Amino acid sequence: MTNSIREIPVSEGFLVIGSNTTENHPVIGSMIKNEVRNNKKKLIVVDPRKIELARSADFYFQINPGTNIAILNGFMHALIKEGLYNKSFVESRCENFEELSKTLEKYTPEYVAEICGIDNPEDIVKAARLMAGLKPMALYYSMGITQFISGVGGVKSTANLQMLLGNMGVPGGGVNPLRGQNNVQGACDMGCLPVSYPAYQPVSVELNKTKFEAAWGVTGLSSTPGLTLVEMMNAAHAGQVKGMYIMGENPVVSDPNQQHVVEALEHLDFLVVQDIFLTETAACADVVLPSCAFIEKEGTATNTERRVQPMHRVLTPRGDAKDDWWITAEIAKRMGADWNYRSPAEIFEEIRKVTPSYGGITYERIENELVQWPCPTTDHPGTQYLHKDTFSRGLGLFTAIEYTPPAEETDMEYPFQLTTGRILEHFHTGTMTRNSRILDEMVPEGFVEINPNDAKNFNIDDQEVVSVSTRRGSIRIKAKIADRLKPHVVFIPFHFYESCANTLTIDSLDPVCKIPEYKVCSCKIEKIQM
Repeated sequence: MTNSIREIPVSEGFLVIGSNTTENHPVIGSMIKNEVRNNKKKLIVVDPRKIELARSADFYFQINPGTNIAILNGFMHALIKEGLYNKSFVESRCENFEELSKTLEKYTPEYVAEICGIDNPEDIVKAARLMAGLKPMALYYSMGITQFISGVGGVKSTANLQMLLGNMGVPGGGVNPLRGQNNVQGACDMGCLPVSYPAYQPVSVELNKTKFEAAWGVTGLSSTPGLTLVEMMNAAHAGQVKGMYIMGENPVVSDPNQQHVVEALEHLDFLVVQDIFLTETAACADVVLPSCAFIEKEGTATNTERRVQPMHRVLTPRGDAKDDWWITAEIAKRMGADWNYRSPAEIFEEIRKVTPSYGGITYERIENELVQWPCPTTDHPGTQYLHKDTFSRGLGLFTAIEYTPPAEETDMEYPFQLTTGRILEHFHTGTMTRNSRILDEMVPEGFVEINPNDAKNFNIDDQEVVSVSTRRGSIRIKAKIADRLKPHVVFIPFHFYESCANTLTIDSLDPVCKIPEYKVCSCKIEKIQM
């Protein structure tokens, strides 16, 4: 996030796109809802499903899955055509406006409405006018923007819009991605990416390689970016990757095209899984290493607003469970590494040395202060919002982005669009929440959400078990008839192994960041003949 959670009351309005905020980020969702309902703030919602926030929205756009770029371009087209964009900000803080403007010329309200499946093109213009009057407006998004073959383009489009409106570098504005798990931000900050060292320092830069070789007392670090998760599975399937060490991840349930993932794991010579429960992926492993749950360990987590938070041990670890850092260090020592860390605090001191944005953050400070990176020195207060006076590259770069259709479009055989996601009661692959008796009793099994008109046309009853199939596989799952979706679009939560949504999803990737297109593929629904 460029901005902070505590700035929500400062915002005059919100654009929420590709985020079921009240279910997937309920604290932030409730804060936005409170501002809209009780303080008369304005709200625009863009989502294929009629999420809870849509009921409170001034404008709700129920777009076709995968058409985020088109509608964002439509908003910007209207702002430029009517002269409502922030000219002084664009001229003084940004570059490449002319190319953006030229690309946006064809994204008329009528053209965008046809792509997105919107009934009233004029509402696009009205919403743009509303945005222009909100000083500032905050933009919030989640995986409903990123998990497409055009995910990078979607993210850049959100930045284009907020720069055009002048909502960057101000409290209550910004581009605010809501991260999917509590320490996703921290993991990325630490270099758990195939292209960078900690603090997003590229592995391909020779100076970075030299710096980290010196810091870690090694030689020969690779300058070649590694593989992303789906690329690893593809390489394993092809016999090019021989072993995997999987920590706290359950790709048998969470990765797209499940059958391909299972086959890839079977092709490995050796698989190690480190987790708190015997997950579906751990069941495939040669070795399983039991690790501590979050209340059994100490350390830090960095949340979605770049805030570093302390974690304290509350319970003694059960059985043979060990800290993740200890397990990894012990394996490294047995492979010849001279790793002698004695605590998470010692590891954090190394983090401070090699991660400039964490340089001024200490264990003592985070116990008593709200500290957000970048925080380069101990006398630095941390950074509440980014890009205050300048962007990290100097001028903000407008990127001209064209709408890209999904990798797989509907046809006569597969006439429905399938989108996937989470629900309030469960988290990710259910490793934790499905082991909670209360939560599992609330929603014990998966479902396919289907529009009432489609249910009527296919003679499907509520709670009836149906077959959902794609070109990759088929599952049996109960139908849930609801008007949250438009006709010919269905939704399946991906938490449930027995009716695994990722048996169906496509593993087509964004060409830049290689994220899979979880959020849209074509499918068919059939009654089960008894």
